[in-house]
Amino acid sequence: MKPLAIIPTYNELENLPRLIPALLNIEPALEVLVVDDASPDGTGEIAESFARKTARVQVLHREGKLGLGTAYVAGFKYALGHDYDAVIQMDADFSHSPEDIPRLLRAVESADLVIGSRRVPGGQVENWPPLRRFISMGGNFYARTILNLPIGDCTAGYKCFRREALEAVDFASVTSNGYGFQVEMNFLWHRAGFRIVEVPIVFPDRTAGHSKMSSRIFLEAATLVWKLRWSEAHPGQIQRRSRRSFGRRSLGTSESSLFAGSMPWHRH
Repeated sequence: MKPLAIIPTYNELENLPRLIPALLNIEPALEVLVVDDASPDGTGEIAESFARKTARVQVLHREGKLGLGTAYVAGFKYALGHDYDAVIQMDADFSHSPEDIPRLLRAVESADLVIGSRRVPGGQVENWPPLRRFISMGGNFYARTILNLPIGDCTAGYKCFRREALEAVDFASVTSNGYGFQVEMNFLWHRAGFRIVEVPIVFPDRTAGHSKMSSRIFLEAATLVWKLRWSEAHPGQIQRRSRRSFGRRSLGTSESSLFAGSMPWHRH
């Protein structure tokens, strides 16, 4: 398997110099793509310094702060154009631990999409204030209920994809750009019948840098859910899965509980 980790960055100077070595050390075959939105703090230059030292690191420089969703789409297109078999998306702030990558890669061998989940047995958040916990849990319940998604962590940003799942998406038709991008992509893959699994992770709060969340991003995510709910089909966005060996199936409550207790990752 040829895996790629995509890391969107904007002002991550305090984190990136520690994150890239950690990624390169945790998985010998892993390569890294930094998608930098012209960070004024020099994050892009730091990424380039790593790229000059090793071919396992590449950098995409964008002209400005263009948003999380478009950064991931740029990374996905790069991955498809360079023959990667598995693609990991993750944040640069160590809320997504590099140590979880081997488990994500093992899980994607028998799935189309693997979610590093805070909302399944064994998953948790650390050092979050009560208000943030409430907003996160409420947002997940909101999206899961309105869209009828059998996914515990609908807003998770730590994911691993098989190449085939990315090839099925018409990214030009994706409408979201902020954190709602995670919900929209989950919705599209679930509806198309792709097999989705959730691997429990521990999600600590960032210790350096600043969160990119804003009221505008929150509002986009809240309204997006209803747009997805009432849209008829999103024609042309994603091709339905045809290969039965990885076709998605839903588990009943008792079966799901048994599976979660007997395996290192949880499946819906």
